[in-house]
Amino acid sequence: GRGGATLEEVKAAAKAARIDHYIESLPEGYDTVLTDDGINISKGQRQLITIARAMISDSEMLILDEATSNVDSRTEIKIQEAMAELMKGRTCFVIAHRLSTIQNADRIIVLQDGRITESGNHDELMGLGGFYSTLYNSQFH
Repeated sequence: GRGGATLEEVKAAAKAARIDHYIESLPEGYDTVLTDDGINISKGQRQLITIARAMISDSEMLILDEATSNVDSRTEIKIQEAMAELMKGRTCFVIAHRLSTIQNADRIIVLQDGRITESGNHDELMGLGGFYSTLYNSQFH
């Protein structure tokens, strides 16, 4: 995430990203080298490591694209908790189909066929009774 980061900074980011226990269980702990053909890690673990790396980079703006896609519900919760920590004090664009990922956003923009059809926070969009509320209700009820 950032060259020159100290081990303490890396560990703090891993803990905030909810991936520290997994890293500590690896054969070499924080010194383990992960490669595509090496240790098998799940998509959720990869996403949590990516979140930790983003925390280390300390960027003012982030773009998170489908951060919780293709993970189980338990991992999704861990990723959402880590994302909440990561997004504090930053401008973030979150692209998601799982509405649980975005329902706490300050502003949600709904795109249909490449056009903005709705905009507002979760409560405002639910009150409109449009596409967002229909999609939300189909995912959660």
